[in-house]
Amino acid sequence: MNRREFLKTTGGVVLLGGSCAYAVRLLTATTPVPPAAAPAGAATAPSSTRRWGMVIDLNRCRPDCTACLDACSRENNVVPVGDARWDVHWIRKVTVHDPSGRSRDKHVLLLCNQCDEPPCAQVCPVQATYKRDDGIVIVDPHRCIGCRYCMIACPYDARMFSFKESDAWPNKDLPRRSHGVAEACTFCAHRLDRSEKPACVEACERLNVGALMVGDLNDPDSNVSRAIADNSVKRLREDLGTEPKVWYVGL
Repeated sequence: MNRREFLKTTGGVVLLGGSCAYAVRLLTATTPVPPAAAPAGAATAPSSTRRWGMVIDLNRCRPDCTACLDACSRENNVVPVGDARWDVHWIRKVTVHDPSGRSRDKHVLLLCNQCDEPPCAQVCPVQATYKRDDGIVIVDPHRCIGCRYCMIACPYDARMFSFKESDAWPNKDLPRRSHGVAEACTFCAHRLDRSEKPACVEACERLNVGALMVGDLNDPDSNVSRAIADNSVKRLREDLGTEPKVWYVGL
């Protein structure tokens, strides 16, 4: 059953009725809600003991460089439609300014934090958002009903909604993105499954910048584990208990 048939069958209740109350209960629950598992038939990572994480070194990141953003757009067919109201960005660069002038401006990359306790998965009424065995959070566009509860639940503003379909389709190895569904960065899971680096990391390395790295958090000798151990690192909104898997050096 596709999304349109589902809504027709339920009379739109999933958007306007009981599921809204259900999402509110999840968001305000005083007891932890277990993360959603992958629904039956969903694509999951090959069985492994890996747990992917990312380290972003803001001291190395060039303020005017957009290589990682451009590479992500081409690789994942996240191509702007030409209207800022509808454009989707899986990875963004924002400037953090200290009005007191005590610290310099920081140019911060923002993307899905691939949380170990993802609130986006917890509020999804149809399990369209789920966490793979390797920790990557995925959206199944065939199950997503476009309710956008996950966007409300995400404390990192990392979820986007595809209002319009772009005519551009640069990477024919991946399907054209669906409109009317939620989406977010996946650490280029399809590339990791092929033992390749995410597009953003590869683009950054090609410029010999080395501001981005992705690796196995379960391996103490991996690049990300060493970077976390050897540097003063921070994560965004650690106080929320989402256990984000993106660390920043120089934040």
